[in-house]
Order: sequence, then C-alpha cells, then structure tokens
Amino acid sequence: MHATLPLLDVTDFPLIERARLDTVQVNLGYRCNQQCLHCHVNASPKRKEMMTREIVDQVLGFLRTSGAKALDLTGGAPELNPNFHYLVQQARALGVHVIDRCNLTVLFEPGQDDLAEFLAQHTVEITASLPCYLEANVNQQRGSGVFTRSIRALQQLNALGYGQAGTGLTLNLVYNPQGASLPPPQAALEHDYKKHLGEQYGIVFNRLYALANMPIQRFGSTLISHGGFQDYMALLRGAHNPTALDNVMCRNLISVDWQGYVYDCDFNQMLGVALGAANTPRIHIKKLSEVKLSGKPIAVKDHCYGCTAGQGSSCGGALI
Repeated sequence: MHATLPLLDVTDFPLIERARLDTVQVNLGYRCNQQCLHCHVNASPKRKEMMTREIVDQVLGFLRTSGAKALDLTGGAPELNPNFHYLVQQARALGVHVIDRCNLTVLFEPGQDDLAEFLAQHTVEITASLPCYLEANVNQQRGSGVFTRSIRALQQLNALGYGQAGTGLTLNLVYNPQGASLPPPQAALEHDYKKHLGEQYGIVFNRLYALANMPIQRFGSTLISHGGFQDYMALLRGAHNPTALDNVMCRNLISVDWQGYVYDCDFNQMLGVALGAANTPRIHIKKLSEVKLSGKPIAVKDHCYGCTAGQGSSCGGALI
C-alpha cells in the first residue's frame, strides 16, 4: 500500500471554516464483507478494528449535548459492529435521524437475517452503494456475484417500503466512477439508474448520489502503482469549482473514527489529519463538548479538490 499523504500535504486549496454542526459521522470499524477497488477506507473482511461499547456511549453522550440532528454510520460495513443495533436504538430514542451507509450485500451475511426489518422499524435512512446499474461493471469493481446480491437486497428493502412514496423510508443509491474520471452529471445519471433498475428489476429509490473517487488509501495507492496519481490530481485541480465550497460536507459535519478520535471529514480520518488547523493534536469525542466548533478552521490537503471538482462531491452527492 503506497502512502498518499506525502503527495497531498502541500496544497493551495482555499482555507475554509466550520459552520453549525448538523451531522456526526461515525466509522464503526474497518471490517467489511467486501473489498472494493475504489474503497478509500481500505476496508476488507480481514480488518479487525471495531468501535467498542464504551466509545459508542461517548458518541451518544456527545449527541445529547451537541444539538446535532443526524448520525451518519459508516465503515467498513457498519452493521458488522456488534453495537450497531444498540447505537441506532439509542440515537433514535434521542430523536436523532440515523443514516446507514450500507453495501447491500451485508443483508445476507450470517447473523444479519433481521437487519432490513430492524432498519425499517427504526426509520433508518439507507444510503446504499451501487457503483453502476450494469452487472459487469459492479462485479468488476466489487467482486463476482455482488450485483445479483445487491439487486436482491434492494428488492427486499422495496418490499419493506423503502423508496416507496409515503412510507418515510428513504433509500438512496451511491455511484462511483470505475476509475480515474469525474462522475457524470448527477441528475441525468439518476434518471438512467431509475429507468434501468425499474424496467429490469422493478426497483425504486429516492435519490442517486454521484461521488468522485478520492486519491487516498486503496484507490490512491492503485493510482500510484499505475503511474496515474499526478494525472488524476491534475484532473481534480483543473475541474475545481469555487461555488462548491459553500456546501462541502466538512462545514457541517464531524467524522469520528473507531477509536473515538475526531476529524473534519471521513477522508481526513483515513489520512490521519486531525480536526482543525495544521499541527493540531487529535481530540477525542469525550472531550469535544469543550470545543467551540463553529468558526474553527478546517484542515485541508490537496485531496480536498476531490470535493470541489466539477459538480462537487460529498457524502450527500453533487454540491451544485
């Protein structure tokens, strides 16, 4: 695995500051039942890192005092953490909206038989990764048989009411490019996804999020191995759109790793770049209530151009 931070450390990306905190994004661990080529977390079935109940309770403590409206759960596959059900139940009891970033195939893992029903029962919003609507492309990026299992999972979720009008059960899909290119316009791609998945498989969903691949961890290392890292960075920098800066996710979100340390975003977490200005010591979630976040500078590196290239890109899809 090639280190990408040394290639991203020096940057002229514009300085930005935090606004009001809306979302606490929590990485519950790096274990996943898949091992995708584009994964910026380097997640896999072999990873052992997992958030403990003690830190889960510290996250809940911060939610009680912070005024954050949403809890965004990610991984790896967040559902594989044995504290997943507990965290969802407790957060919903606080009135916090919960988002589960689901890879779909986890619904068929051992011990996950009731997962879909649990998510529906607690009105958890599902943001599900489906990097293409064509079988060959998905299997190439995510592994043999993943597309078929993903379709089965989407049909199961639809049967529970997800993506259906009037149910309050939101189902979003996530697109990633196959390689070192920018995603196409999100609205047109969403239309294509809905048409193809609806006609071929009877699947409905709410929104499609088009995300750019980040030049870090597994994807960044692959770029370096194939000599394409600098070309991809030139593409991102050349497509920089300043109007996307107002909506980048780090303005209203914090990212918490499996050990409880806090970062400006999930990408900075993977690079080990601590919350705030350069050379700031890491801060733990149990001490975050003592910190005034609004107006705090955001740590930026060259990978930040991935969020402002073209239509912009964040955990909620295109920014423009």
